[in-house]
Amino acid sequence: GVAPAPAPAKAPIGTPAQPAELGPICVPGADAAELAAINEGVEVLGDEALAQIGGFRLPVGFRLSIVVPVYNEAEHLEEILRRVAAVPVPKEIIVVDDASTDGTRDRLFDLADRLKLCVILHDRNQGKGAAVRTGLAACAGEVVLIQDADLEYDPSEYPQLIRPLIERKADVVYGSRYLGLRTQNQKWTHKLANSLLTRLSNSFTGLQLTDMETCYKAFRREAIKGLDLKESRFGIEPEMTAKIARNKLRVTEVPVSYCARGIAEGKKIRLRDAFQAVYCIFRYSLFRR
Repeated sequence: GVAPAPAPAKAPIGTPAQPAELGPICVPGADAAELAAINEGVEVLGDEALAQIGGFRLPVGFRLSIVVPVYNEAEHLEEILRRVAAVPVPKEIIVVDDASTDGTRDRLFDLADRLKLCVILHDRNQGKGAAVRTGLAACAGEVVLIQDADLEYDPSEYPQLIRPLIERKADVVYGSRYLGLRTQNQKWTHKLANSLLTRLSNSFTGLQLTDMETCYKAFRREAIKGLDLKESRFGIEPEMTAKIARNKLRVTEVPVSYCARGIAEGKKIRLRDAFQAVYCIFRYSLFRR
């Protein structure tokens, strides 16, 4: 006959149950040293103390994928990537160089090991949208965030961008420059153009955004993978927004700070990109592809 399977071993009576594994903590504005000190306090006082200071826990095994499209940013590259790497969140940093010609690639090779970067190179210049699409295809984290390679946006604000996604309150988070935090040096013409494009986009999508053109967009990975993005230049912003609305994804905005730079400091967007944005709003709102 068949021998009976051995009975599973039982823990001795009185053996305490193993505590559930907890994910790492995340606190807006805290650097790595401050987070370590806070973690010690939370171990003593519990998660209620964490909540009182606006912190929260990340899921066990969580990883944030940060996509950084780069084109001719040698001057600011090390500083922005150092700031991104310093954010105390488990992460992968995917940098896509869009055929830079100013020494950016050499800087990337120097920084890759030190800052643990995944570097992807385009053999010809294709545009920000193409670099974003390349980076998104390489992401492995549960949450994906887009970061420009200049100093206009502050990576220390990642916690408030990803929190609604962690808490399953949204599928997509836009970081708005117009919801109350610092906005410095932005020309009124750029602010007006952003406002008009956002309103036009809202009229088609039914969303109530204040900043459609923001760089800071964060997504659950499965949400962004389902968008089938096509645009290769700055038109990717209205395309992305139209497809997010079409897919009925839950969208929320959080305030972010912003320090604008001008063309002399390396800003790439031009007037023609505003006309392209209008075209993309119509195209992706009215047609399926």
